Order: sequence, then structure tokens, then C-alpha cells
Amino acid sequence: MQLGLIGLGRMGGNMRDRLRAAGHDVLGYDPRPEVSDVASLAELAAALDAPRVVWVMVPSGEPTRAVVGELAGLLVAGDLVIEGGNSRYTDDARNAALLHGHGIGYLDVGVSGGVWGRDNGYGLMAGGAAEDVERAMPIFDALRPAGPREEGFAHAGPVGAGHFSKMVHNGIEYGLMQAYAEGFELLSATDLVTDVPAVLQAWSRGTVVRSWLLDLLVRALREDPRLAALDDYVEDSGEGRWTIEEAITHAVPLPVISAALFARFASRQESSPAMRAVAALRRQFGGHAVRAAGPTGRPGEHAGPSSGGGSTKDGA
Repeated sequence: MQLGLIGLGRMGGNMRDRLRAAGHDVLGYDPRPEVSDVASLAELAAALDAPRVVWVMVPSGEPTRAVVGELAGLLVAGDLVIEGGNSRYTDDARNAALLHGHGIGYLDVGVSGGVWGRDNGYGLMAGGAAEDVERAMPIFDALRPAGPREEGFAHAGPVGAGHFSKMVHNGIEYGLMQAYAEGFELLSATDLVTDVPAVLQAWSRGTVVRSWLLDLLVRALREDPRLAALDDYVEDSGEGRWTIEEAITHAVPLPVISAALFARFASRQESSPAMRAVAALRRQFGGHAVRAAGPTGRPGEHAGPSSGGGSTKDGA
């Protein structure tokens, strides 16, 4: 099957390789000429045989909206656009309406697999019309992992369902990573456990907490047993926030995912105004000992209670 693929970064480039290895004719476009097969989107559209299928794999937000807008003017009725980036599902209705106005089909597809997907395959969650999904199934079958289709691909529902499903998937990922990280820290905090990487590796077969994420943590610890080469500053790419916002909309409690996201926020603080406020309150109401800020405003030495009559047993 012939496919136009827009965006040849870490994910898109590996997807092109996997599809070509499966025998598909993939023509890729990327702004970087050293990896692109064509010089422009217009050249890509002209090189594909009608009816065309074009997969968009660019950063979410305005970059994706811009590409979809340009494709609306380059493609014709009967063509199909697949949007496979980490877009917010609310963008899909707008994209679909724009393309449907030109008679162009639209699928949103959540793609999971990261840089390992080229060899292991990608988990795929599609949103859109059943006939469009069926038309693109040879591409989906080539990208998904080997084995039963239902274990690597789902037609999740109408337009938007694919990206909504991927959003929840990534929210769960936040929680899983945080749980493994907290376990690693607690194991590292005691003198009783002398080989933390070995313990985590022993969990990788037969235990109820075994997973690919655990395997990746074991791999990282094999390279750097204390993770000393890494800073503890952790970014978030947006899906965790969107997941929590949807949970609020639907009144669904997500304590684990919320805590995992907030832990990332905490990782970016050199010092915490909130914790300084808590320290101030404890000193005010109970005369508890606190630490005075150092010369740069960072925590320094212990400071005594605010008054000699304050009891450290009162309050929290």
C-alpha cells in the first residue's frame, strides 16, 4: 500500500522504516532535507497516487493544525488523512470538519511504542469512520506488534476517540513511572538492601509488578546504578494535564495520576514557597523549630522556635 508520511522525527522516521520493511511504498516529507524524500507537501501530494492516504506525525498543537490546513488545500475528495501525533482529542473535531468540507476522510490515531516501536511494533488506537479504518488497516497491521490484532490495535470509536484513548494511556504511564520511581527511592534509602538494581531486575519475571517500564528502569540502572548522571528535573508533555482536566469534567477521581503529575511539578522547584508557608505556620502556631534560609534564600541552618514558650508537641 502507498502512504505519504509527514514528519520523520524519532517516531515518524522509525515508522517509515517499519512500513517499508513490511513492503509498503512510503514517501516521507520532513522540513529537514537530509531525511526527506520530497521537498515540500505539495510535491508529496503530487507524487502519491489517488486516492491518497497521508499520515501526519508532527508535534501537537499549531504545527499539526498548520499541516492539516495545508493538506486541505492540496488533497481532493476521496483522500484520507491520518493524524497520529500526541494531539489533544478536542482538536480532532475541528480537523475532521475542515477536511470533510473538502470530501477528505480523517482518522485520529494514538500511537504508543516510542523509539522501540520500529522493532517491537506500535500500540494503535484509532478514532473515525469504520470504512476509513478498514481502508487503512494494511498500514495499521504493519505498524502494530506481531500477534492478534486486538492486542495491538483498537478502533476506539468516532473521531477523537483515538487521541482520547492515548491521553488516558499516557496518564496511566505517569502513575506507573511514579510508582516504580518511589519504590526505587525507598530501596535506595535503606542500608539493608545492598543491591537495588538486582532487586528490581528480580521483579522482571513472574511478579505481579513486571512490565516493560520496569525493564527499562532496570536497563537504566545497569548503565548508571544510582542514576547519578541525571538531574531530578522532570518535564511533562501535556497528556497528564489533559487527563486530569477530563477527570474533573467527568467527576472521576484520579489520585494516582494527579499525584504523579504534581511530583513532576515539584521536581522543577529549587525551593517551595508552599513549604516555606507551612514552616512559617508551624512556627507561628506551635513555636516549632524551622530552618532559616541561607544567603541565597535556600534552606540553611535550623532556627529555634519563635518563642521559648512554644511547645513542639502542639499542632502538626
